[in-house]
Amino acid sequence: MTSGQGILRCAALALLLAAQPWGQAAAQEGAGRRGSQGPTEVGVMTTAEEDVPYTVTLPGRAIAYQQTGIRPQVGGEVLEIAYDPGKAVKAGDVLFRLDPETLAAALSAAEAAVAGAEASLTQAQNTVTRYRRLEGSGVSAVERANAEVALKQAEADLKSAEAARDAARLSLQRTEIKSPLDGMADVAAVSVGDLVTANQSESLTTITQLDPIYVDVSESSARMLRNRARITAGQLVVNGGVQTQLILETGEEYRGEGRIVSPGIAVSPTTGTVPIRLRFDNPDGMILPGQFLRVKLTLGTTRAVLVPQRATSRASDGTLTAFVARDGKAQQVTLSEQGSYRNSWIVTQGISPGEQLILDGLENLRAGTEVTTVPVTIDAQGVVREANGRGEG
Repeated sequence: MTSGQGILRCAALALLLAAQPWGQAAAQEGAGRRGSQGPTEVGVMTTAEEDVPYTVTLPGRAIAYQQTGIRPQVGGEVLEIAYDPGKAVKAGDVLFRLDPETLAAALSAAEAAVAGAEASLTQAQNTVTRYRRLEGSGVSAVERANAEVALKQAEADLKSAEAARDAARLSLQRTEIKSPLDGMADVAAVSVGDLVTANQSESLTTITQLDPIYVDVSESSARMLRNRARITAGQLVVNGGVQTQLILETGEEYRGEGRIVSPGIAVSPTTGTVPIRLRFDNPDGMILPGQFLRVKLTLGTTRAVLVPQRATSRASDGTLTAFVARDGKAQQVTLSEQGSYRNSWIVTQGISPGEQLILDGLENLRAGTEVTTVPVTIDAQGVVREANGRGEG
């Protein structure tokens, strides 16, 4: 081989090596362009119409069923605090004992006045009896009449003395301050040795009845009107009474159902809401007055299509949209919803039963994109899986 032939061969080899990567890149780019023109694979589920419970969730606050401040009805020195704070008390249990000596002495004086009035009454009765027997023979009619008036006065004096005695006895009994209801007793605001007065403004303690307990919520008057219109139109079917469910601050559902005791009869002029009061059993005292809660009210059922929330998007103006597969293409639809149920929107307009709702493959999906569909399912946790069971996330 001559030197000229060797130079030509090396140049040809260099050109071949330089051309090979470019050719591969061009082929790959062409293949990519061809692949991008193919349909996008999406996961779809077939929509169906069903009777969906229509619920509204309202924020609320717990209110004591009964709560009373304990105040003395007589004055005196506190001798004993007869209850344990934070413990349950029964109606009639003694909470405080006041010094009874002064009132006991007043009762003794009142009882003595009753005895004197009884003696005066007996004397007046005897006088009237004697004058009636002697009238016309040494006793004039005027004297007899005066004796009868004295008898009436003695009877009135006795009744007055008995009333004073009863009041004194009642005051003495009130030195034992008792609970008027069953409930939990708060910490005492006084100590042994303190002086209290009758009907003072400061309470000695507070008794709160926790079982049952009230929960107050507020509902928008506008939504109440819309719900009434749906009932009238047959879109919302009421099945008996309203079902209630209490949700604690932790998100846990409280066992047992409550009932509405006051549906509200006035609209707040400042908030436009209607107050509603419900009552729940609270045997364990889990719910305390002042606690913030949520109440789920099931008003009835509505015929609608459930659309999983992960299949939808909401625009800044509140418009709710989703994609459906029609004739091999993705089409965007605008939905009208009436709240949510579990992880789905309750849709009444915008999508029909039997539609192919796109659940998976929504990233960068545009209206009009050609799609090929794969049947999928979605569980209660919002996880999408192919119909064969493989998880899609």
